[in-house]
Amino acid sequence: MNRSAVWIFAAALACGTLQAQTNPVVTEMKGAYTAVKTNLLKAADKIPDDAYAWKPVDSVRTVGALIDHIAGQFRTCNAVSGKQTTVDVSKTSKADVVAALKASFDACDAAWDAMSDTAATEMIAGRGGQRSKLGTLIFMTVVHNNEEYGYLSMYMREKGIVPPSSDRGPM
Repeated sequence: MNRSAVWIFAAALACGTLQAQTNPVVTEMKGAYTAVKTNLLKAADKIPDDAYAWKPVDSVRTVGALIDHIAGQFRTCNAVSGKQTTVDVSKTSKADVVAALKASFDACDAAWDAMSDTAATEMIAGRGGQRSKLGTLIFMTVVHNNEEYGYLSMYMREKGIVPPSSDRGPM
């Protein structure tokens, strides 16, 4: 192999290696998703069974219905990953609601794990029109879920429960 061929091969190899690296934006947003997911799963586990039917005022969802609403994220994550899973978000017992939440995060984990530079910029139809796959995941699993965690945190505080993101344990 002559020197020119070696340089061309090395350059091609370097370009391939660079392309194979994870997009730092995807990595950072997946980290934010993981943090919100962790808070939601810990909150769902921390809330006692009998509180799942409770709501602070008549005009809002029960704890169980709020967590079921979050579990509805599986539809968006399926749209992004092109997979079809179903999650029953109509149950009311803590065990069923937590199982639905975990199953929805399985669908979202798959969507995040499949996210690449190419997939990130692919457009899909969604509420409000066309959006990139990455933008869709960021909105649903980071922005929306953080908002819902905020609501859930207030429910928890009303019941005298410290939300996971504030629970530093004994001091």
